[in-house]
Amino acid sequence: MISPLLANIYLHPVDEALSAAGYELVRYADDLVILCRSKEEAEAALRLLADQLAARGLTLHPEKTRIVDAREPGGFDFLGYHFERGKRWPRKKAIIRWRDRIRQVTRRTNGASMSRTITRVNVITRGWYEYFKHSYHTTFPALDGWVRMRLRSILRKWHHGKGRGRGQDHQRWPNKYFTALGLFTMTAAHAQTCQSRCGNH
Repeated sequence: MISPLLANIYLHPVDEALSAAGYELVRYADDLVILCRSKEEAEAALRLLADQLAARGLTLHPEKTRIVDAREPGGFDFLGYHFERGKRWPRKKAIIRWRDRIRQVTRRTNGASMSRTITRVNVITRGWYEYFKHSYHTTFPALDGWVRMRLRSILRKWHHGKGRGRGQDHQRWPNKYFTALGLFTMTAAHAQTCQSRCGNH
């Protein structure tokens, strides 16, 4: 494992060789995607890449190296995103890690005020969203709903209830209740981002 800077320096000649052969590529450190128009072109690009790496004493990862038709089901993962059929969203591991961090600050026994808890949630979610804001819009509503469920569960416990926030809790503490307390929602942020982009065209 080497740093991204060293990888960029060492692998730059590989980028140049692929570009000179007419291939379009995206690389970060030792993660690389080559964009091709056909399976035959992809196979040729893979052979060239393998040759270039072998000349530098490197080999392709046997499990992570694949030829994928991004138009078909299955797709591929790259830099935290999953790409499939013209869309992209956070890969499952990225969502799991985000949820684990949110769980840490939304335990029903954490003792913090709701305002303080929401502040902690916002710090985590804003940073995560900033990286994954290029995801397909359907990514965010369910994640925002999950956060509100965690917060309703805290309120439910404070009122001597048990289990997760559900049912009438949605009427008791509607979404606007959390909005008034300053909860950052990725759905609203994404809609605003899309509106700004459209306004600039």
